[in-house]
Amino acid sequence: MPHTASRYLAEGPRVGIRSFTPGDGPEFTARARESKDLHRPWLFPPDTDEAYSAYAGALIDDPARAGFLVCEKDTGAIAGFININNIVRGGFRSGALGYGAFAHAAGRGLMREGLRLVIGHAFGPLGLHRLEINAQPGNTASLALARGAGFRKEGFSPKMIHIDGAWRDHERWALTAEMWTGH
Repeated sequence: MPHTASRYLAEGPRVGIRSFTPGDGPEFTARARESKDLHRPWLFPPDTDEAYSAYAGALIDDPARAGFLVCEKDTGAIAGFININNIVRGGFRSGALGYGAFAHAAGRGLMREGLRLVIGHAFGPLGLHRLEINAQPGNTASLALARGAGFRKEGFSPKMIHIDGAWRDHERWALTAEMWTGH
């Protein structure tokens, strides 16, 4: 069922972003299962009802996290997701982005548009000052998304995040409100 524009927190020409809801579980998990070949070995989104309930519940209830579904405006279909994790308020006002496109939407520029909307929301209504992206060096699609959104590479962290049973190296990218041009 298509989602009305009033349900979106922000809209671009082709996508809108909205918060996760418990009712998104069936579509989200089906898309995650369809997208395993695209996501592995970088990403492991929930692909069962139980895993989705825990995942979405944390994004909905934890003030240190904010989750956004990137939805195609013409159909309301979930194209991907972008989460702001580890939100710190006070003098830091920062968060770390994690994201993934679903296979049917990959390569169509929908996540690039959705990321711009999330960045605008983060620097606007959420009042953040800095966003970070940590991506594995071989994840060329993720690095291209960060680069294309104006993030700058700040460094390399060996064995930074535990993923799929091992500690993985990551490149660190960041964007501040002053750097953001809205492109």
